[in-house]
Amino acid sequence: MNVRPAATLALTRDTDNGIEVLLLQRTWEAVFLPGYFVFPGGAVNQQEPEARAHSIGVEDADISQTMSLDEGGADYMLAAVRECFEEAGILLAQEGSGKLVDSGHAVHGERFALFREEVSLAQLCEKHQLTLPLDRLAYLSHWVTPPGPPRRFDTRFFVAVAPEGQVASHDGTETIDHVWISPAQALEEHRGGQRLLGLPTIRTLRVLCDFSTTAELMRYAHANPPEAFPTDPWPALRKGQPVLLEPNAPAYDEAVKLDPEGEGSTRAEIVPGEPVEVAAGVVRLTAPNPGMMTGPGTNTYILGHERFTVIDPGPANEAHIERILELTGGVVDQVLTTHTHMDHSPAARVLKERTGCRVFGWPAPDAPSHDKAFTPDDEPGHEDLIVTEAGVLKVLHTPGHASNHLCFLLLEQELLFAGDHIMQGSTVVINPPDGDMKAYVESLYELLEEPVRFIAPAHGFLMGKPEAVIDYLITHRLSREHKIFRALEALAPVSLKDLTAKAYDDVPAAIHGLAARSALAHLLKLEAEHRAFQKDELWHTVHPA
Repeated sequence: MNVRPAATLALTRDTDNGIEVLLLQRTWEAVFLPGYFVFPGGAVNQQEPEARAHSIGVEDADISQTMSLDEGGADYMLAAVRECFEEAGILLAQEGSGKLVDSGHAVHGERFALFREEVSLAQLCEKHQLTLPLDRLAYLSHWVTPPGPPRRFDTRFFVAVAPEGQVASHDGTETIDHVWISPAQALEEHRGGQRLLGLPTIRTLRVLCDFSTTAELMRYAHANPPEAFPTDPWPALRKGQPVLLEPNAPAYDEAVKLDPEGEGSTRAEIVPGEPVEVAAGVVRLTAPNPGMMTGPGTNTYILGHERFTVIDPGPANEAHIERILELTGGVVDQVLTTHTHMDHSPAARVLKERTGCRVFGWPAPDAPSHDKAFTPDDEPGHEDLIVTEAGVLKVLHTPGHASNHLCFLLLEQELLFAGDHIMQGSTVVINPPDGDMKAYVESLYELLEEPVRFIAPAHGFLMGKPEAVIDYLITHRLSREHKIFRALEALAPVSLKDLTAKAYDDVPAAIHGLAARSALAHLLKLEAEHRAFQKDELWHTVHPA
């Protein structure tokens, strides 16, 4: 699939209550992000370079250097200006006198001709003697759509102050609503499930939240262009043969971290029983229990140099336990478990018997698939600190996948041992009653407040860009919740089975039984938020008073 170049423009304005930003709602029939609120934007087209002759304020060479491009950076800005006019009716252009055009300018009568590609931006500028002040835009961020969606874009995000005297309006075709809103309010409504936002939009809104005026924002954006997005393949080994990893490959972030010189020394595969030093004093050892629910196997992390701490000792697999004892020389001071599912905690009993270590974790809840025999010596509380030879671990209670789930943050290295709270390559199972969707989403939000540089999951490779990973998980869950709520509004009163068939019509019917458990978790979240309720085994919506 081709990755199309695209541009987006975050239009801002000052109000008595701080900055507001313009968001447009995409049509529900859109192939990509239906119903989502986005900034004006779209693909860069072939006519974009023609408008360079009408741009002022900054040259293409300077724009391209800022954007880490050989040339053509101005075309992204011009696309952002054009798309903003087409989708939102606001044009960042000025007359010969230097005055920005207002809502009464004749060029507004040709907005939809531009939208229908009957005229180009360059032709509009020529006809109305307009120039495009590109120095009024600042480069804010760079995003590449990961594999999976039906369309992928290499998108440059820009920010600008909306010209006074122009009124925003959605186009009625690609966008069906618009709103001026404070970044903080938009994020809060997203968190509450009332407004669908994509990951790049969320991250951009977070940046905008840090500024009280557009002048402060633009000074910052002009002075702090983003780092270049990783686009180069990285060398690694798979089955002993050299391979090149694309930036979105599962092993990519780990390969870049462990092999910064790109010598191709890291493995692009997880091999059970083979230790990998993933950080200073931290070794990953994967148990030989691959499967549909465990991926390549459950990761055990061994911390220390002479005396060791073991995180998630894994299943009661003798070969795996012997490998742990071999790597530690049997000097295990403490064992920590993220939770008590059967692929995580059973080996703790054996290690305690053989080494006399102390076991940390929370007892198993009264729910299926838990290690009821797990008996911890210590039950650490949320934000407690545990000392290891690799550094201090901060305990974080992260319910959702399991009510007794804990994550451990290695503070000095900002490395999060995430257990099953965050998995690579798939979303985690949230299975009521012990699984709790509301608690899961809330604990993901709380993780965003922690200083994390890398995530060490219980299944998979190290994961970089933790904020993006967490935001994706939140967005994925809230998007599904929104679809479930729309189905509930359309069908209520409705059974769980019929609701699942409607809300999960994008997944094979063969797995609707599993999907129903996830749907139930979302419905229980909606019930806790007083947006839905169950009566006589049928689900209903709660109408606002």
